[in-house]
Amino acid sequence: MTSFAPDSIVLNRKLPLWYQVSQSLRASILGRSPRDPLRLPTEERLAEHYGVSVLTMRQALKELEDEGLISRHRRRGTFIEPDARRGTPVRLLGSVDAIVAQQSGMTAELLEHGTVPVTGELTEYFPDLAEVAAYHRLRSDEQTGEPTNHARNHVRPELAERIDPEDLVRQPMTKVLRDVVGADIGRITDTVAARLADPETARLLQVPLLSPILHYTGVTYDTAGRVLDLAVIHYRGDRFSFTVTLDAT
Repeated sequence: MTSFAPDSIVLNRKLPLWYQVSQSLRASILGRSPRDPLRLPTEERLAEHYGVSVLTMRQALKELEDEGLISRHRRRGTFIEPDARRGTPVRLLGSVDAIVAQQSGMTAELLEHGTVPVTGELTEYFPDLAEVAAYHRLRSDEQTGEPTNHARNHVRPELAERIDPEDLVRQPMTKVLRDVVGADIGRITDTVAARLADPETARLLQVPLLSPILHYTGVTYDTAGRVLDLAVIHYRGDRFSFTVTLDAT
């Protein structure tokens, strides 16, 4: 049987290695094709693939097991859970790969895209621009088709010129900016707040008006400190939880 093939990453030594490995595996699991095998390679092969110790690999796998993405069986091996996409947590720990992982594993519909003037709160993020490219997408669970969140991205025009809208149906914006456009991403600042669903969000996410939602704002900067992308995402409160991991070292 063909083995599951996780993506490779360049590990950041400032962040816990187990966390980075777990997030890379998570992205690979959620972004896999339905035809891909459910069985993972052995701990030793995965550790060799990522260049980490077996102990670190076990810690990463435990994180995924606790989340319900995988199950481990003595003598049989480690397997991806078929319904691994349900109950997704919102996790924040300062890694671009973590953001990509969070946005993976869902189908996306591009509702609209075009240019909008930089007015109101947009001027705080794009003070040097008169207009930016805007994208509005609705993401759904691949298995059930149930809406899970809707996202609005505002991107610098020179970057938007290199974005194929079809790429945003298949891939998260952060991944498109980094891997397709080649943007020089320096950091991403995330903010999550509790909100009540307004009429548009209630309609798109198919929840009652004033239902609890998670309001996420992600600001992507380049290495010079310019804002490349402003993302505002509304997550269904009954499908997502908010988790922050702090490194005490």
